Amino acid sequence: MTTRPVLLLVDDDVEIRDQMKWALASDYHLLEACDRLTALAQVRQAMPQMVLLDLGLPPDTDGASEGLAILQEALSVNPTAKIIVVTGNSDRAKAVAAIEIGAYDFIEKPVQLEVLKVVLQRAIYLSNLEQDKRALQAQERRAVFEGLIGSSPAIEEVFRMIRRVGPSDVPVLITGESGTGKELVARAIHRQSPLRAGPFVAINCGAIPDTLLESELFGYEKGAFTGATRQRKGRIEHAQGSTLFLDEIGDIPLGLQVKLLRFLQDHAIQRLGGKDTITVDARIVAATNVDLHKAITEGRFREDLYYRLCVITIPIPSLNQRGTDIVLLARAFLSKFADEQKKPVKGFTPQALEALMAYHWPGNVRELENRIKRAVLMAEGKYVTPTNLELKEPDSTGEEVSTIRASRESRERDLVRLALEKSEGNVSRAAVELGISRPTLYQLLTRYGLKRPKPEDQKEKA
Repeated sequence: MTTRPVLLLVDDDVEIRDQMKWALASDYHLLEACDRLTALAQVRQAMPQMVLLDLGLPPDTDGASEGLAILQEALSVNPTAKIIVVTGNSDRAKAVAAIEIGAYDFIEKPVQLEVLKVVLQRAIYLSNLEQDKRALQAQERRAVFEGLIGSSPAIEEVFRMIRRVGPSDVPVLITGESGTGKELVARAIHRQSPLRAGPFVAINCGAIPDTLLESELFGYEKGAFTGATRQRKGRIEHAQGSTLFLDEIGDIPLGLQVKLLRFLQDHAIQRLGGKDTITVDARIVAATNVDLHKAITEGRFREDLYYRLCVITIPIPSLNQRGTDIVLLARAFLSKFADEQKKPVKGFTPQALEALMAYHWPGNVRELENRIKRAVLMAEGKYVTPTNLELKEPDSTGEEVSTIRASRESRERDLVRLALEKSEGNVSRAAVELGISRPTLYQLLTRYGLKRPKPEDQKEKA
C-alpha cells in the first residue's frame, strides 16, 4: 500500500481547513494547526513533506509576522519541507518575503482548489526527487571505503579482508585481472595499517627492464657499474618503516627472485656494488594478474617465494562480477570528469545504464573510467547516451525484433523514454523534442505501458 504524503494545513479559519480536508484528504495525510505554537509542534513531531501556510495568523491576522516566523522556524527544523504560503491578492510583497526566506511557492486568495492541487503535486514530485537523490548520495557515501567504491557482495568481501589484514604486518598478495584496482587495494591496506604515516612506495616490476629492475629495488653504490656516479638507495630502502608495493610481481626474472626471497626471509639487503648489509623493516604487499600456480609449474616463478608473498591472498573480482557497482563507479567517474571538464552533464539515459550493465568490461574499472571520460567529453546534452559510451544499445524488448512494425515500435518506445528522461519528466518539453502534441505523447505512453507522468511533471523549468 502506498503511503500518502503528509500535508500540514496552517490556517486559523476552521471552515477553510474543512474545505481543504474535503478536497485533499484522498491524496494526502492531513494535519491541522491554527497558530504558531501548534504548527511548530506538528512540524517537529511529524516532519511533514509539505505545509500549506496562511501568512495572516493571530495575533497578526492583517500582517504576515506570525506566518513568516512559522516559515523560518519550520525550515530550520525541516529544511527539506516544501512550504506553500497563502497570501491576499494584493500582498505580493509578503509573498516575495516568504520566497526569500525559503518558501517553495505561494498561492493567492481566494484559493482555487484545482490550482492548489497542481501546485501540491509539483511540490511532492520535487520533494520525492530530492529524497531519492539524498538516498542515492547516502548509498554512494556508504559505498566508499579508502578510495574504493562498491557495495556488491564481491567487493564487500575485499573491504572485509582489507580491514582484517590492514592492522597486521604480514605480506599480502593481491590477485586479479588487469584494471581491477589492485594498487588501490594495496593503498587501502597501507592506510589501514600502523605504518600509514610513512610513504607508500610502489614499483611496477613489469614496466622496468630486467637489467634496471635490480638497481631500482636494491639501489647501488658509487662505481658499481658504468654511469653509477653516486650512491643511490633502492625502493626497498625507501620503504623503511612503511609499505613496499611490488606490482606485477609475476614478471620478476628468476635471478632477481632469489635476492627478493632472501630479503623477505632476513629483512636485509645489499646494494649493488656494496658489501655492507642493510636491515630494512618494511611490509611487503604484492600484486599480479599472472596465474602464479601455473608459472610455478612452468618454472617461471619460485614456489618458496610464492609462499613468502602470499601469507594472505586477496582476490579482486572482475568488474562484470560486481553487478550494480558498475553504475556506482560510472556515476562517480561522471561527476569527477564533468567537474574537471566543466561540462553540464548530469547523468545517464536509461539506455546508457542498460548498456553499461550489459557490457562485459574486458578492461575492468580502468576501461570503465576511460569510457566515461570520453563520453563526458562527447556528450552534447545533459545526459550520456550509449552512443557517447560507444556501446551497443540493448534491445529493450529483450527478444529478437523480427518485423518492420515491431522494430519501429521498439524504436518509438525508446525515443519516448529518452525524451522524457532528457526533459526530466516535463511532458510539454518532451512533446516538443519529439515533434508531436501532448495528447499524442500521452497516447504513446499508454500504448507502450510507460509510466505516465503526473501533472507535476509538466512544470516548466525557469
